[in-house]
Amino acid sequence: MRKEPFDVGSFIHIYNRGNRKQPIVRDTKDRLRFILMLRYFNDEYSPPYIFRAWQKSDFYKQLAWPTEWPSHKPIVKIPAFSLLENHFHLLLKEIREGGTTMFMRKIGTGMTNYFNAKYKEVGRLFQGAYKAKTIKEDLYLQYVSVYIQVKNIFEFYPGGVKKALNEFDKAFKFSVEYPYGSLESYATTKVSPLIDKDILEELFPTPKSYKRFTRDSLIGTNFDKLIGDLAIEKTEDL
Repeated sequence: MRKEPFDVGSFIHIYNRGNRKQPIVRDTKDRLRFILMLRYFNDEYSPPYIFRAWQKSDFYKQLAWPTEWPSHKPIVKIPAFSLLENHFHLLLKEIREGGTTMFMRKIGTGMTNYFNAKYKEVGRLFQGAYKAKTIKEDLYLQYVSVYIQVKNIFEFYPGGVKKALNEFDKAFKFSVEYPYGSLESYATTKVSPLIDKDILEELFPTPKSYKRFTRDSLIGTNFDKLIGDLAIEKTEDL
C-alpha cells in the first residue's frame, strides 16, 4: 500500500468519486449517513455498532456525542465539505500524525460496506484511491473553500453555473440551504458540531465578508484558472 503522510498542521483538499462515476449516495438516508460518518468516524475511539444510536430521537439531527462513549478526541479538523451524488469534497486539517489517513480509511471502508450491504452490490464503491492536494497558502485555502462549498453546489442551481453567477444572491442562498454541505456554518450564525469554523473565520470574521469574497472570486476573477491546479498531488488507498 502506497502511503503519503501529511504534516501535522497541513490543510488538505480531498476528493473522490464513485466507480465509473456512479452514485455513491442514492437517497436521503445515504446522505445523512455520510454526514454521520464525518462526525463519528472523526475520533480516536471506534465503537462497535456505531450507528445503532441512530435510532434515538433526533440523534442524527443534533449530531450529539453519545454519553456512553469516551470523550470526543478528533483525529482531524473539518473546516468544509460538500457531498454530491457521485463524489465528495473535504477540506481537512491534519492535527495528529496519520489522522487524515486513518479518517479517510474509516470513511472509505464505512461507505463501501454500507452501500454494498444496503444495495446488495459487490466490489468497490469508489473509482480508486482518494485524491489529496496539500494547501500551502491562505489565499489558496480561501479559494478552495469557495470551490468546495459554493462552486460545486452552483452545479445544481436551476440553469447551471452560468445562471447562478448571473443571479448570485439567489444562487448563494440556494447553496446555503443545500443540506449536504458546510456553507450554512459560514453564511449564518448556526453552529455545527461537525465543522471547525474557527479556521476560516480567522480569514472571514463575518458571514458578509465570506459572501463578498465568494462573489469576487467567482465573478471578478478567472476562478477556474485559479483553482485549476487542484490536480492530484497525492493518493492514498481507502
